Amino acid sequence: MGGHRVLLVTDPGLEHVGHPQRAVRVMRDAGLEVFLFDGVKENPTEREVDAGVVFARSHHVDCIVAVGGGSSMDCAKGINFILTNGGRMADYKGHGRATQPMLPSVGVPTTAGTGSEAQSFALITDERSHLKMACGDRKAAFRVSILDPELTLSQPRSVTAVTGIDAVAHAVESFVCTKRNPVSAMCALSAFRYLEPNFETVLRAPHDLAARSAMQVGSYLAGMAIENAMLGVCHSCANPLTAHYGITHGVAIGIMLPHVVRFNGPAVGNLYAELVGESGRGHGRGAADALAARLTELTGAAGLPQSLKACNVSDTILPLLAEEANQQWTARFNPRAVTEAEILKIYQAAW
Repeated sequence: MGGHRVLLVTDPGLEHVGHPQRAVRVMRDAGLEVFLFDGVKENPTEREVDAGVVFARSHHVDCIVAVGGGSSMDCAKGINFILTNGGRMADYKGHGRATQPMLPSVGVPTTAGTGSEAQSFALITDERSHLKMACGDRKAAFRVSILDPELTLSQPRSVTAVTGIDAVAHAVESFVCTKRNPVSAMCALSAFRYLEPNFETVLRAPHDLAARSAMQVGSYLAGMAIENAMLGVCHSCANPLTAHYGITHGVAIGIMLPHVVRFNGPAVGNLYAELVGESGRGHGRGAADALAARLTELTGAAGLPQSLKACNVSDTILPLLAEEANQQWTARFNPRAVTEAEILKIYQAAW
């Protein structure tokens, strides 16, 4: 990449499995100076990004390596934005707002889920509004992404479950969103082909490297689909659940996705039929119902909650959640137009 002073961005939870230490050793053996920033938290906010920028500046880094899940990837991109272009993360909401060159970077995912390693967007949470800011720029994309299925072997089963269902949701939502195009459709359909048959396998046989590899490739392809298109209202519904109840993103996604699919059925049932055809689970049902049933099978196999009530979400907060979900940017790209009232109905169906 041309750099010699590396900022290694990771989270402290990976230390016990040795991934950061291994990365440091490999890079130092190559003659690089490495400076470890492990202040990343789940759903990183501007606070973690700013802390990483201060650390990076103090060590005069000239390249960035992210090792970890989507939070590490997003935080690394956020650091890159502010370190090279200044300002605040809110200044980069949208796409293409960075005017200065950015540092070369490498992404090494240790999960198979977010697909952040394939995208030019950093998702950074605004601490005041709890909304996720999508800050994108082609210059922020990793120049190299390294997919090593052995790195995912250290995941607890719960992490495999929540990241895997998130990847499935990325494939399903990007395949039907209003910004779909031939490239995104190809990536999303290919992602589903890798993810749907292998998700249960990695849960049942966690040391199956072939299945682990398929999940990583599927996650990456789903990330490419998002990069070339967008998501939908499922992700819009998931974010307020995380903000108010601390529900893990993948858990929230798993609960909401079948209900979103049924809602979208009248608009994109023909596209869902293509996904159902890949799973071979149609059996005469309508495509949306068949796909929703298959998604429920997957979350059930993962042992994930099947309703919002099971997560202790109060039905009295659903109108507030609907109001906030309607403000999320991904809702605008849902294939069936949604209003706050319709989002409330989706939440009620999931409760």
